[in-house]
Amino acid sequence: MPLHDQEMRFVYGATLNELMVANPSVLCLEADLSKASGTNPQVPAAHPENFVNFGVAEANMVAAAAGLATEGKIPFCATFTCFASRRVYDQITISVAYANNNVKIVGTSPGVTAGPNGGTHMCFQDLAIMRAMPNMHVYSPCDVYELRAMMRHMAGNKQPTYMQLIRGQVGAVFDESATFSPGRAMRLREGGDVTLVSTGYMTHFALGVAKSLAAEGVGVDLLHYPSVKPFDAATLVESARRTGGVVAVENQSIIGGLGGAVCEVLAEHCPTRVRRLGVPDRFGEVASEEYLFNKHGFGPAQIAAACRELAGGAR
Repeated sequence: MPLHDQEMRFVYGATLNELMVANPSVLCLEADLSKASGTNPQVPAAHPENFVNFGVAEANMVAAAAGLATEGKIPFCATFTCFASRRVYDQITISVAYANNNVKIVGTSPGVTAGPNGGTHMCFQDLAIMRAMPNMHVYSPCDVYELRAMMRHMAGNKQPTYMQLIRGQVGAVFDESATFSPGRAMRLREGGDVTLVSTGYMTHFALGVAKSLAAEGVGVDLLHYPSVKPFDAATLVESARRTGGVVAVENQSIIGGLGGAVCEVLAEHCPTRVRRLGVPDRFGEVASEEYLFNKHGFGPAQIAAACRELAGGAR
């Protein structure tokens, strides 16, 4: 089966197996959600000695990962995004970030993709709280090819890292040649009318919008940010100076995440009109993605409308 036809969680598990073959120090740590993460049964079947299930004990998993990292291991710790960020924030702060330990934390089902699990499991704050943490890199891949390239980078570089992981299948944006460099934005389409900035899950939708607007004569400069921290300020500033208007869209709260990074950079280096699209200051609810996109105004139709509104701001 082609890679882009597979669910991202299964590519996550398969890539861990590849990394373990190349480096036995790579470990898979789980907190009783290994099937949801896509690692069970494929990782324990292939590398049982590299797989540890801590049960429903996320804080213990992260603390143990920090200890393993001090001994030269490379632990990947996966659990639902709400648990990977909010529930274990203190353990991550002290044992991982403050100690600068080489732990890879993976938050699955970010934002509206948590769907049926509702408000308690629908975390809209993880990019914001992780981005504010010293020493922490914060990543969000948009498809399976970028996910694989990102994981290879993570395994080969000593750095506390938080990565979002969509569990389901997502349309391909890149291909087998995909690469990843932290702090580098990817220009997916060139245009001079409006800058559209996205990350992770929303990039697939943003690309579709950019293509449809091109048919209307609106040139979208589409910047995909797989790395929310470190953040590629130079590419954003260059684009904003040309277009005069920026739309930021993310599967997150509009407070503190990608939109926050965009506004911080532009306020200091290139004051520009900005529209932040995402979830307002709200908790989640049991609902479909389409319902939440429409309710909170960050689906494809709303992205297109915001781009049209700001198009041509530099003229």
